[in-house]
Amino acid sequence: MQTWDVVIIGAGAAGLMCAAQAGYRGRRVLLLDNAKQAGRKILISGGGRCNFTNTHAQPDAYICHNSHFVKSALSRFSAHDFIELVERHGLNYHEKTLGQLFCDESAKDLLEILMTELSWSGANLQLRTEVLKVIRTDTGFLIQTSAGELQCLSLVVATGGLSMPKLGATPLGLQLAEQFGLHVYPTRAGLVPFTLHAEDKVRFAQISGVSVACEVHSLSGMRFRESLLFTHRGLSGPAILQISSFWQAGEPVWINLLPDVKAGDWLQTLSRDRPRVSLRKLLSEKLPKRFVDIWLETDIADTAIGQLPLKRREQLAEQLNHWELKPNGTEGYRTAEVTLGGVDTDELSSKTMECKNIPGLYFIGEVVDVTGWLGGYNFQWAWSSGWAAGQVV
Repeated sequence: MQTWDVVIIGAGAAGLMCAAQAGYRGRRVLLLDNAKQAGRKILISGGGRCNFTNTHAQPDAYICHNSHFVKSALSRFSAHDFIELVERHGLNYHEKTLGQLFCDESAKDLLEILMTELSWSGANLQLRTEVLKVIRTDTGFLIQTSAGELQCLSLVVATGGLSMPKLGATPLGLQLAEQFGLHVYPTRAGLVPFTLHAEDKVRFAQISGVSVACEVHSLSGMRFRESLLFTHRGLSGPAILQISSFWQAGEPVWINLLPDVKAGDWLQTLSRDRPRVSLRKLLSEKLPKRFVDIWLETDIADTAIGQLPLKRREQLAEQLNHWELKPNGTEGYRTAEVTLGGVDTDELSSKTMECKNIPGLYFIGEVVDVTGWLGGYNFQWAWSSGWAAGQVV
C-alpha cells in the first residue's frame, strides 16, 4: 500500500495550486482526479481563454455566510501574487474589462504553467482514479480508490462544486464533509442564466442574440451594471449571471434599461423638443432596435411622443428605469459557472483551510461555502485557498 504525506482529491485550480505548494515544501504529494485530464474547467472557461483572476479581488466580492472568512487567504496570496507567478512563466495576458484578466492566446497556456509548477515541485498526479471510500485512521486517512488503497497523513478535498456535470463534477466533496460530521450549507446553481415563463419566453426568443447594456438589481439590494443577453431559453449575459447568485426562486428582478438617464425627464424634454417623432424611433436611438420592437407595447410604438398622454409617458418612464421581470427559474448546474453553498466555513481555519475538529483534513476551492462574482473572482479563491492549505499540509 502506498503511503503519502499529502493526498489531494481534485486536480482543478485549487488542487493544482495546493499540490505544487506542498511539493515545494518537500512533502510527498499525490494529486488524484477521476478525469482523464487535469484542469478541465480551466480549459473551457472564458471562452477558452480563462479569466484567471481579477485585479479587484477583495473580500466584498464574495458570497459566504461568514463574510470575514476569505480575508486571510486573499490577503496572503492575492491576485497580484498570482499575476507575478504567471508572468515569471511568460504568460501573455490582457485585461478585458472591470479588472478581468484573460490569456491572450489560450487557457492551455495557463494550464501548462500550472502543470510545470506541479512537475517542478515533485508532486505526483494520478488521473482516471475514482475515490470510493475515505476512512480516518490513527495516523491519518485510508483512501480506497479504483486503483487500490492509499494512506496519507493529510487529506485535502478540492473536488469543486456541482456545476457543469459534463466536466466530471460530482458531490463527492460534500459527501465527505457530511461523512465527517461537518455542517454543509444547501447548494444551488450560481452565475447561471435565467429561464422565463412561457409568455415571456415566446416573446423574447424572437430577439435571441440581442444584447442590452443595463443595470440589474434584485430584492437583496445587489446591483450589477453590465449587459444582458436574450437567448432562446431566457436571459443571460454578465449582468444576469451576476444577479443570479443573489436571486431566490419566485422573486422578480428589476432592469434599468437606461442607467445613465432619468427616463421621466428625458421623455418630457423629447415631448417638448421633438413632439412629432415616434416612440419607436426615439427609443431605438438609445436601445437596440430589435429589442425596442419587441419590448415597446404595440399600441404606443408608433405614437408621436408629443401625443402620448402624460400618464402613459410616466408609465413608460417607470418601465425604462425599473422594468420588472420575474424569471421562471435558472438553467441549473448544467450551465452554471459555480455552486453556491457548500462546506460551512465556521468548520475551517481561515488561515489554513484545515477542519477545526479533524486534524489533517482540509477543504479548499469551490467545495467550500465561498462564491465569487463573475470575472475571475472564483479562480482567485481557488489559487488563494489552495496556496493557504499548501503552506501547512
